[in-house]
Amino acid sequence: MKLFKLQSLKFLWTLKPPNRTFHGHSRLLASDVHSQYESIRRGKQELPKYFNYASDVLDKWSEIEKAGKRPPNPAFWWISGKGEEVKWSFEELGFLSRKVANVLTKECGLQKGDRLIVILPRIPEWWLVNVACMRAGIVLIPGVSQLSAKDILYRLQASKATCIITTDKLAPAVDSVASECQFLKTKLMVSEGRREGWLNFTELYKNQAADHSCVKTRIQDPMIIFFTSGTTGSPKMTQHSQGSLGFRPLLSERYWLDLTASGMIWNTADTGWILTSVASVYDPWVFGSCVFIHNLPKIDSAVILNTLCRFPIDALVGAPTLFRMLVQNDLSSYKFMSLKYCVSGGEPLNPEVMEQWKNQTGLNIHEVYGQTEMGIICSVFKGMKIKPGSMGKAAPLYDVQIIDKNANILPPGQQGEIAVRSKPKRPLGFFSEYVDNPKKTAESERGDFYVTGDRGTMDEDGYFQFFGRDDDIIISSGYRIGPFEVESALIEHPAVVETAVVSSPDPLRGEVVKAFVVLSPAFSSSDLKSLTQDLQDHVKKTTAPYKYPRKVEFVQELPKTVTGKIKRNELRDKEWGRM
Repeated sequence: MKLFKLQSLKFLWTLKPPNRTFHGHSRLLASDVHSQYESIRRGKQELPKYFNYASDVLDKWSEIEKAGKRPPNPAFWWISGKGEEVKWSFEELGFLSRKVANVLTKECGLQKGDRLIVILPRIPEWWLVNVACMRAGIVLIPGVSQLSAKDILYRLQASKATCIITTDKLAPAVDSVASECQFLKTKLMVSEGRREGWLNFTELYKNQAADHSCVKTRIQDPMIIFFTSGTTGSPKMTQHSQGSLGFRPLLSERYWLDLTASGMIWNTADTGWILTSVASVYDPWVFGSCVFIHNLPKIDSAVILNTLCRFPIDALVGAPTLFRMLVQNDLSSYKFMSLKYCVSGGEPLNPEVMEQWKNQTGLNIHEVYGQTEMGIICSVFKGMKIKPGSMGKAAPLYDVQIIDKNANILPPGQQGEIAVRSKPKRPLGFFSEYVDNPKKTAESERGDFYVTGDRGTMDEDGYFQFFGRDDDIIISSGYRIGPFEVESALIEHPAVVETAVVSSPDPLRGEVVKAFVVLSPAFSSSDLKSLTQDLQDHVKKTTAPYKYPRKVEFVQELPKTVTGKIKRNELRDKEWGRM
């Protein structure tokens, strides 16, 4: 089923803003978006009390553009892969996002501080909703397109979201659980068709005025909430503010992207992850760069390589899986139009893949390391010496250290937990809190540090190396997967008595989900190959398909502590050959 027919929605990107004259900032040069905050960057001035990314960054670029002081580069460039494309200037982005802000506030009745869940694929509407929420002070909650009805139910109930925006493909899943969501008032569908109980985003948008006034927001006001997986329990709601995601790149300068107003970046991550917010919204637009997006219904190496040859993309950002796929091709037959800078993040990248990419393209891959809670924590900056296996140095504003279990800083070369100093003053860029979960928020700190849950080392030069999770989180193709979510799905199957889920090494994805399963006696004589497929299909239907166990091993019993807790670390160590 197609999500929507582009032809029927062409007014979304063909509407042009009226000619307007801007006042007050027409003399701003492109660099002024950054230079006006230089005194704050040098510590000579406190953070501003009020800040709104839409009015203080995007609208400033619109004015610079209007004054003819920005290169003739789109702010947003989208292609469907089937011939359709969208190009917006910053002025057009402002005009169109104000219309969407009016849909949300006037048609849906949303107010500043209300929460909105958006589950959309890589389509232009996702970016319009993002900016519209900034303008209206609405808290955005993005979700990946693969969410199941069960996942959606949990997110609606936990977040108390009053509105959801999705496609006609996911609308039935929302309807199947909507009656259990007392706070949900409005459902918006991006589609050419109609559905009972749903407002049509496209039709409402078409008739809206574009005279919306941006609300005044404090720098610490909530802006976006990400659901992030944990080792136990359901995903946590990680809340970021206008300052932590919107203002931070103004102070951090070009620490990991080094883009310009004439540059173009393509990030292939899913719209539900923080990497897309960072690499396809906040950080590039601070520099007035163009955000390039391919609809990419699925990650296809030939499509990606051909796109890099056809479009003037300067920077490519993706999970290690992307580069592992790309180096399987004969890269000598491709001539990239403009590519100069490649970034890998989400999990460690194999040094051999970096070498293959360098040998075939002449380009380095710069690793970044981050988390939903803090965005980019470490990175290999442009021009920095690349050390194979290293994820670079601490990002600006962060004091990153290796600590022991008593929060003591360890010397170079000694393995411990990767941590970021959070006291006496919490640095800009940190998440505000785990919403409605003060216990988890408090537990994320040890002494003066926020503890990432990852183990690593730092060398004499300040380069960090990642060794693995200190807990049981599985990071596969850049997706964070909590074992509890997969185990909960498996245990619903009548064949499963008990199960434990851990990571297992994989040459393409880095690591994949593996399930150890204790069978019910009634299924002990079953065809195990057929049963494995049945269990995998069951998980795909019960939760997001990317979480399904690609490996299944049937065992008589699971290793446990004297108190009955499953020793996942023992299973994981066995998988990774560390026993």
